[in-house]
Amino acid sequence: MGKPTASPIPGIAGSSSSDADAVSLHTQPGDRAFDDDVPELQPDDLPPLYTDIEPNAAANAPLLPNIHQPDYVTDALRDGQGLHEIDAGSTVEFFMHPRLDNEPGVLEKQIRLSAEKPPRSFVRIRGTHTQMVEEKGKREKKTVTDFDVSVELTPYLFSDATRGVSWKELRTVENQEKARRGTILRKRAPGVKRDIEITEPKPTLAEWCHRYCASHAGVKSFVLQRRVVGFDHKRMKDQLEALVRGTNYRGNVDITFPVKDNIVIVYNECRVNRWRLTPWIVWLCYLTFLWLFTWPFLFFRTKKFEVAMADWPFSVTEENGNKRYVSMSEAHIYNLWGRAISRAVLDKRQGTLDQADLIASQTDPSEPFGNILEGAPRFLREGINAITAVNRQLGWGGDSF
Repeated sequence: MGKPTASPIPGIAGSSSSDADAVSLHTQPGDRAFDDDVPELQPDDLPPLYTDIEPNAAANAPLLPNIHQPDYVTDALRDGQGLHEIDAGSTVEFFMHPRLDNEPGVLEKQIRLSAEKPPRSFVRIRGTHTQMVEEKGKREKKTVTDFDVSVELTPYLFSDATRGVSWKELRTVENQEKARRGTILRKRAPGVKRDIEITEPKPTLAEWCHRYCASHAGVKSFVLQRRVVGFDHKRMKDQLEALVRGTNYRGNVDITFPVKDNIVIVYNECRVNRWRLTPWIVWLCYLTFLWLFTWPFLFFRTKKFEVAMADWPFSVTEENGNKRYVSMSEAHIYNLWGRAISRAVLDKRQGTLDQADLIASQTDPSEPFGNILEGAPRFLREGINAITAVNRQLGWGGDSF
C-alpha cells in the first residue's frame, strides 16, 4: 500500500498538523500508562482475577460499558424519499437518496456521521472434532461443534465509552494506495507508479464527494470502510489457543476475529440499484441461478468510489516505539476474560459472553455448568464436576472413528 497515514495523536510517529486531507474525529484523551510491564502468563495457567489488573487500566475501561449511541443519519435524508437499511446477514449498511446523488454537502455530512459509528469487533473461539456416525445404514464422518464462544471487543475502542470518546480518524485514500476511484478495478492515483511521489496532494473527503456527484456513471456507489487498527491478533490468538489447550482439549481450535458493521455503501438512485436491494429479486436470482449473469453485469457496470476510511485505533505506536492503548491492552483483555472463556469452553457453550459470564467466572470459577445446575441436587453437581475434572486430566474433544 502507500505511505503510512498521519496519526491524530500528538507525539505519534507520522503525525502532522498540516495534513489537511485527514479529518480527525477523536476527542483528545488523557495520558495513559504504558503496558510494557504486563506479565506474560504461562500457557497452563488460568488468568488472574480481573481485580489484579492495574487500577488505571481497569478504571479507563469498564467491564462492558454502555456505548454512546448518537443518531447516525442526517436530517436531510428523513423525508421518506430514499432508502436506508442494514443487511441482517452481512451487517452492511445501505443508503439511497436523490440528495446523496446531487448534493456533495449532504453526502459528506452523511459519511462523517457514519464514521462516528464504531465497527463491532469480536474474538471467536470455536472447537470441533470429527467422529464416525451411522445414518441410514451408512457410516460417515461428521464434524461436531464442541464449543463456539465469542467476546465483543468494541467497548475497548473507547477511552470513555459512555461519552463516545475514542481515537477514531476519518481519512481518504492515499495517492499511492490501490483503490477504486470511481472505477471498476483498483488503481493508484493518475500519474503515480508504485512508490513514486507526486507533488499534488490527495483529494479531501469534500473533493471526493464532489467527484462522485459529478460522475455521469449510470450505476455508481460511494463506500465508507470502518476499520479496527493497532490490535495484535497473533498475540491474542496464541494466548487463547494456549488457554483452550490448557483444559486438555484435543479437538480442532479455530480462533478468528470477525468484524461487523464495517461497511457503508451509498448507491445512486436508479432502477438497477433498486433491484439489487430488493430481497425477492435477490432470492429469485439465487434460486434460478441468474446470479451467474447478474453478478458479472453488476460488477462491470458499477463505478465504485472506495476512497473513505474510518480508522478506529486499538493502540498507536509512538516515535520511541512504545505503544499507547486507547483503553486496555491485549494482555489486560485476556486477563479480564480468560476465566470466563475457560469456563465457557468447559461448559461447551455456544454464543457471545456478557457481563453475567464475567461475574459468574469470578464468583464461582471452580464449578463448571453452574448456571445450568443451579438448584440441582448436590450429588448431580458433584458427579458432573467429577467428569469435567477427569476430562481435563485425560483429554476431551478428540476425533473418534
